[in-house]
Amino acid sequence: MELSSRVVAFVAIAFVVLLSSMAGSLLLFVGSLIALVGACAYVVDSEFVDQLRCFWRFARLSGIYLACYLRRPQGNLLDVFAQRARDLPTKDFVRFEDSVLSYGGAERSSWRLARALRARGALSRGDVVAMLVGNEPLFVLLMLAMAKLGCPTAFLNYNLRAYSLLHCFRCSGARSLIVSAGQQEVLEEAMPELCATGVTVWVLGGPATLPGAKELGSYETESDEPLPPALRKGISLSSHLFFIYTSGTTGLPKAAIISHDRALRGAWVPYLCGATKDDVIYTALPLYHSAASIIALCGCITLGATLVLRKKFSASQFWNDCRKHNVTVIQYIGEICRYLCSQRKHADDREHTVRLAIGNGLRADVWQEFVQRFGNIRMCELYAATEGNVAFVNFQGKLGSIGKSSFLTKMFIPFELIQYDVERDEPLRDTMGHCIRAGPGKPGLLIAPVTRLAPFFGYIGNKSLSERKLLRGVFRSDDVYFNTGDLIVQESDGYLYFNDRIGDTFRWKGENVATTEVADILSMLSFVQEANIYGVHVPGHEGRIGMAALVLKPKEKFDPKALCTHVCHYLPTYARPWFLRLQKQETGSGTGGRRERKGGARESDKKEPSYLRSGANVGEQQSLANFRVSQGRDSYDRVVSAVTD
Repeated sequence: MELSSRVVAFVAIAFVVLLSSMAGSLLLFVGSLIALVGACAYVVDSEFVDQLRCFWRFARLSGIYLACYLRRPQGNLLDVFAQRARDLPTKDFVRFEDSVLSYGGAERSSWRLARALRARGALSRGDVVAMLVGNEPLFVLLMLAMAKLGCPTAFLNYNLRAYSLLHCFRCSGARSLIVSAGQQEVLEEAMPELCATGVTVWVLGGPATLPGAKELGSYETESDEPLPPALRKGISLSSHLFFIYTSGTTGLPKAAIISHDRALRGAWVPYLCGATKDDVIYTALPLYHSAASIIALCGCITLGATLVLRKKFSASQFWNDCRKHNVTVIQYIGEICRYLCSQRKHADDREHTVRLAIGNGLRADVWQEFVQRFGNIRMCELYAATEGNVAFVNFQGKLGSIGKSSFLTKMFIPFELIQYDVERDEPLRDTMGHCIRAGPGKPGLLIAPVTRLAPFFGYIGNKSLSERKLLRGVFRSDDVYFNTGDLIVQESDGYLYFNDRIGDTFRWKGENVATTEVADILSMLSFVQEANIYGVHVPGHEGRIGMAALVLKPKEKFDPKALCTHVCHYLPTYARPWFLRLQKQETGSGTGGRRERKGGARESDKKEPSYLRSGANVGEQQSLANFRVSQGRDSYDRVVSAVTD
């Protein structure tokens, strides 16, 4: 509606208020007055009605959440799922390849699995168990079964190997690990260490091929009767449900605590975006991340919708899957949409039933191209952190935005943007020691107050890791804020835009890469004196690609084959550097890569020996076979010249 039309509506309602006051009708007067206030807000903000519609959904979901809370200690995600199984026993819950798992079938199978784990695995309430399972129905059943036993589950990333995998397992506090038969090779290098420390490894869904592992065997012969309720006595919304790993802004991955409360809150997202119980939601994102496990999986449980699960994303099969399963809602990250747009055009690109897309990390240009090519799909870009207490959803469809904040939304989702010194890696403070708010159009560090309604559960294990994510004395001496580690820009119209990430991480292929972790791994090599890791932009790609700057020890020679063998052994594929340069002197900074990334490439960089991964193509994941000198520096120059901050 144009501004003139909104003004006419405002004047008309004001006239009704005047007439009702003259007529002496109190009810009509009050109703017209409320309408006048709404019209006034609508004149100022044309998207006010959209915000009210979203908050109506929010209010309805709050009622469901309140009902669960009042029913504590039993009120949790499992109760919601049990209710869905009773109400929708034959409805499709999970579709995977050519198999279908109904809500009722999942309820029965998860009880069988819970009984098998309790009897053969000797598990009891409170035991933390790590699971290494790919995108398949077994992941869903195992998550439900462990929750029914009252055992928090740590979701391990199956891209990790050896050192990184062992770190993630240890920080969870687990003493048992369940691996699916198809993921056993992931544990091959870590298995000797696990056995030496007394860890029990169970293989589920097939024969055990790992030395020292035990077969759990078939669980289908177990009874599907629920276990005694006493096993879950005391489990409330604040109880730990599972742990999801995140790099945050520094260091090695940390196990973020996801409670039943946190999972239910995240499960609201599809509903807030307009999804219903009749929708079929498609995800190819890994379930070990919160986007798929909380928003897609738990979101389907909350709605009573159907989840279509794919083992791994395939650009060539994406739309075929959507047509096959009559998908109406898709989940994305920015790379997925770009891959789909880069596929060869087909006459049936618009022949599908998808009406809604929910995700994050989508560039404005890719967003526009995606909608123009694949039809009128409503894009809901969101912002959230696995362990965070603040989130935004762009349901208005503003290109490139992560959401919008107004006086109304800020009452329910409080946050602040504060000025941040990137060079000194700390917030700017005034003479009183308080942080300074960032103005409109200026990048600011996103922080959110930690309150009872917006808690920060932190990480499992070392409490100092959780404390490092908090800012104290921000505006008052006694206040506490969660530090997201993200720089956000809020324009004068209220729309929010992601600007950059602070700290020693960059994002590549949908994963956070901790520069300190990669640097520590490279520093283990006998010929490396100092390793400096940072991410640089590559044209046409989301995130940043890894570049390593090495200083060799005196009289030592660079050994590319040893380097390749080393990083393949210790680092997951997405964290392995694609580009490498050798420096003649130390950078003088332990984590100085971030400073170079912000400041751009130096001219001297191009004169130093540079290397490119053999056969490297940034559009595909390839094995790290070797490093070779970049011929003519063309590839190297193209990457480092794209650093734009």
